[in-house]
Amino acid sequence: VQLQASGGGLVQAGGSLRLSCAASGRTFNIDVMAWFQQAPGKEREFVAALTWYGDRTDYTDSVKGRFTISRDNAKNTVYLQMNRLKPEDTAVYFCAVRSSGYWWPPPRTTLNYDYWGQGTLVTVSS
Repeated sequence: VQLQASGGGLVQAGGSLRLSCAASGRTFNIDVMAWFQQAPGKEREFVAALTWYGDRTDYTDSVKGRFTISRDNAKNTVYLQMNRLKPEDTAVYFCAVRSSGYWWPPPRTTLNYDYWGQGTLVTVSS
């Protein structure tokens, strides 16, 4: 599976961005797709995930009510709609795929994901 993330940019606090992650290759093997964030000097952290063939979603507490993860199976694309952005949301955002077995609630550690996109930078100014 190959992943291509896009949609990052510079936005003021309170603004919105929508990230996209287009999957190609053996997409029929996807169990879970997720977004992680990595702020400067910090480890990569779980943000949100969804099931590829169902309607389950999961979010880290800090983004609940502000971010929404969704997918378009026809386009093999997952989105992360980010509203009411805060300066602490500034990070490189990575999409990831787990294809080595269905696991729910989704794992929140990077080792449990099999494929990664290249990352897209989100900068939120105060």
